[in-house]
Amino acid sequence: MMIDPARIILIHGLMGSSQGKKAIYLRGLYPGILVPDFRGTVDERMSSLEDILGSGDGWRIIGSSLGGLMGAMYTCQHPDRVKKLVLLAPALIWPAFIENNPQPVSVPVVLYHGSRDELIPVGKVRSIAEKVFTNLTFFEVDDDHGLYKSLQEIDWDKTLGDG
Repeated sequence: MMIDPARIILIHGLMGSSQGKKAIYLRGLYPGILVPDFRGTVDERMSSLEDILGSGDGWRIIGSSLGGLMGAMYTCQHPDRVKKLVLLAPALIWPAFIENNPQPVSVPVVLYHGSRDELIPVGKVRSIAEKVFTNLTFFEVDDDHGLYKSLQEIDWDKTLGDG
């Protein structure tokens, strides 16, 4: 099964960019993947994301840290547009997400979180993710918040695929 890179978007974290390690690595695997730069507040970033994704569907969203929060928020708002959501140490503990009490969605979600993440606690993220995503596959890996070691160990075709 071929995955259309033009329907994959990587949403980087707070201090990340389209030139970060994850972006470079994933562009190597999927030339044509969308890796926009996001700046500003979460609301400004979400507005940019809405503009980029438009009303299209079939998106495979990869979100890292704050980008994971954005991917989760987008998926909760538009579950019909998202084919798969991959979260890398997502900042689901963000008050704006939790306080909004997102409705559970059945979009397939794969979540990787490092057991040595000192920025975002894995237990809290898991508990939130299990409430919001009814079709969740959760991996706690021996890594820190950046997940740079795990990045290269993930079977990306399988993770982004329909299985």
